[in-house]
Amino acid sequence: MKRTTGTDRSITAKWRPATRAVRGGTWRSEHGETSEALFLTSGYTYDTAAEVAARFAGEAEGMTYSRLQNPTVAMLEERIALMEGAEACRAQATGMAAMTTALLCQLSVGDHVVAARAAFGSCRWLVDSLLPRFGIETTTIDARDNAQWEAAIRPNTKVFFFETPANPTMDIVDLKFVCDLARSRGITTVVDNAFCTAALQRPLEFGADVVAYSATKLMDGQGRVLAGAVCGSAQFINDVLMPFQRNTGPNCSPFNAWVVMKGLETLDLRVKQQSANALKVGQFLEGRVPRILHPGLPSHPQHNLAMQQMDACGSIFSFEVKDRAQAHALLDALQLIDISNNIGDSRSLMTHPASTTHYSVSAEARAEMGVTEGMLRINVGLEDPQDLIEDLDQALKAARL
Repeated sequence: MKRTTGTDRSITAKWRPATRAVRGGTWRSEHGETSEALFLTSGYTYDTAAEVAARFAGEAEGMTYSRLQNPTVAMLEERIALMEGAEACRAQATGMAAMTTALLCQLSVGDHVVAARAAFGSCRWLVDSLLPRFGIETTTIDARDNAQWEAAIRPNTKVFFFETPANPTMDIVDLKFVCDLARSRGITTVVDNAFCTAALQRPLEFGADVVAYSATKLMDGQGRVLAGAVCGSAQFINDVLMPFQRNTGPNCSPFNAWVVMKGLETLDLRVKQQSANALKVGQFLEGRVPRILHPGLPSHPQHNLAMQQMDACGSIFSFEVKDRAQAHALLDALQLIDISNNIGDSRSLMTHPASTTHYSVSAEARAEMGVTEGMLRINVGLEDPQDLIEDLDQALKAARL
């Protein structure tokens, strides 16, 4: 591959997904390094005053400040955009920085947002607490019900915001219906795709306008760094999002961007294996627990829709036991699987959402979205699934299940 091949869309657009994940966005310096270079610099120098003036005026290409551009971060952004099928991407410091930026960059006082009620706890906080603080109206709905999307639209509705599958209830949103409805009404769709990544689901193919990520999760996939990303059209990224990012600074560090790029090289392999492992673990748990919410199982009420939108079932699912005491007893009995509030890791992790990821959400809102006191969420990793099943079996027995 030549020095600039990875940044040439006339070439990379023809590559298949696995190749884009390994090679997309790669730019090599004059040294010809095989691994992407790590540019740890806050600023840049110029040969002349006229050169820096031209760059700041947008009349000449080149870097000006790492809050705006960094070569390592730019490589990650191009790689994610290619994988997503997006015109452009901007990397963020964290997943929540990505969600906040994707919303606030386009919303103003008097606007209205329709959001899925089932969401990650911090995303619900954005909708329930932060946006109203700035005079932005919000409505939360059962996103599984297509009719509720249309019924919630107001003359000032600006954005539809949702994730699918939802964290941790595994609600599935009909991407094509919701995106088509939004487009017909001039509403922008912002989709949190962190549970899938482009390796399993590509919302832009269903008509979404903006896709946001916690790259901390499956993209890094090994629990090392925090990062986020927002993908969309060049017009949205450059004209709407970029002024907000330039002046507020939720930027991804070059080192974290480099680590995520290394994670993307194995994303396709990891996600496929973890999905296969998660299906085996889910099949074992079905019948052993009172309720399981696994989109890859026919028992999931939206199984068919999930499999139409996703290339595989994913590595994350939830199940329910009797109450918090039994959930904690099961967690405490685990010997191999870690107790952790994170997801997307190559290691298997389990958490009790009501007391961790959704602790900041009111009890009423948790009940509304279906996060019960007995719910447990599991991220199935790359271990041998039989070892995971044996660990769960002994933990279930210890919890009297």
